[in-house]
Amino acid sequence: MKLRPEEISSIIKQQIEAYGVRAKTDDTGYVLQSGDGIARIYGLENAMSGELLQFENGIYGMALNLEEDNVGCVVLGDAEDIKEGSSVKRTGRTVEVPVGNALIGRVVNPLGIPLDGKGEIKTDKFRSMDFTAPGVVDRKSVNKPLQTGIMAIDSMIPIGRGQRELIIGDRQTGKTAIAIDTIINQKGKDVICIYVAIGQKASTVAGIVNTLEQFGAMDYTIVVASTASELASVQYIAPYAGCAMAEEFMYNDHKDVLIVYDDLTKHAVAYRAMSLLLRRPPGREAFPGDVFYLHSRLLERSARLSDELGGGSITALPIIETLAGDVSAYIPTNVISITDGQIYLESELFFAGQRPAVNVGLSVSRVGGSAQIKAMRKVAGPLRINLAQYRELAVFAQFGSDLDKATRDKLIQGERLVETLKQPQYATLPVEDQVIVLYAATNKYLMELPVKEVRKFNSELVKFFRDRYPQVPESIIATGELKPETEELLKKGIEEFKADFIR
Repeated sequence: MKLRPEEISSIIKQQIEAYGVRAKTDDTGYVLQSGDGIARIYGLENAMSGELLQFENGIYGMALNLEEDNVGCVVLGDAEDIKEGSSVKRTGRTVEVPVGNALIGRVVNPLGIPLDGKGEIKTDKFRSMDFTAPGVVDRKSVNKPLQTGIMAIDSMIPIGRGQRELIIGDRQTGKTAIAIDTIINQKGKDVICIYVAIGQKASTVAGIVNTLEQFGAMDYTIVVASTASELASVQYIAPYAGCAMAEEFMYNDHKDVLIVYDDLTKHAVAYRAMSLLLRRPPGREAFPGDVFYLHSRLLERSARLSDELGGGSITALPIIETLAGDVSAYIPTNVISITDGQIYLESELFFAGQRPAVNVGLSVSRVGGSAQIKAMRKVAGPLRINLAQYRELAVFAQFGSDLDKATRDKLIQGERLVETLKQPQYATLPVEDQVIVLYAATNKYLMELPVKEVRKFNSELVKFFRDRYPQVPESIIATGELKPETEELLKKGIEEFKADFIR
């Protein structure tokens, strides 16, 4: 970039003033241009990419563009006082965030500054936002389930600790609801949760924090909030800040962490805004060429560590918003290719009353049954194929032609399976209760019930087993299996309850 005459006036002044004095050109520079959260700086010859820079008014910035005669820097705060000629110092370190147990239960911005009015965060631990993802040798296969408490997901699209499972769908289809339910369901399971809000409305973030407090989930949760009113640079660093906080628990405390990025579409848009202001060449949909690397270097940091490194894990639930169900757009295809599966939510299912609105045909978990307990694997095995057959037959059945008994039975069972998988928000189910409900549904115990009675039957069935046959859920929790004697007791209990229910 060629310097214009008006841009070098401040440099000439500084050089006249410092004539004869050996100035440190590598450690101090001067602002050439400032505006839109971007500053161009002259004189920082040895600045590193991603280095933290300090302006004379105390505001920090991050060096991103290292050009021949200037440094392009994004400002991480109020840029109003940054004028042409302001001095800038190198700090010699990359952008860091406070980490540790002091952050649990708090709402902070991506720089670790509290937003909840509960006083300052007392911690002396800091971590760099950008950290190299663990290598292949440092990882272990994903085989321990992370229960969401949502039956449709735990049975057919299971999530394991250390997995990256994408939640994708149009706006207002329940993407955040699934993530919040999963956080609520981690109560008492020794999992630290981090919710990263990127470009959300402040009122939306406040509502989520209130919900988490109401269900006692803030006792093990950190909320990292960069609202829509913040600079693009602050929204850009938010997921990296959240990931650095998670890595502290994984690497040093050897804990399991769940992190939700809500949502990475807004993150990519913030990065695009920054990149265009920094004059980086635009590519497809005006995104810069490295937008794939932007998300891959973030999501690859989620892993299950090997036993030699302590065996902690980070499970990531990135959220992507599509437009009119277009999963072939640039950002959705990028993130689908990075993650270990996706939960696809559909507007049509949502408006048809199926909540959560999971399209089982398009959703997949690439970890599969290895992230389920054996009992769940056994009862959920036929579920996906039964639902697929039901959907296929339902299309023909609407023409009202005469159907044989086998086809009618499939339709009757399919209707009841769909009804069983409906679940209201904040009503998560423990895995042992899910096994009992799904066993009854897949083994045709609901065939004689009217469809509208199915959900009542299921909720009362769980209570019945808790009261009368507590050894069934206890055995499922203790062994993770559905042993023959437990299964016999389960059959006996369902038949006994069903006889009372129908009467």
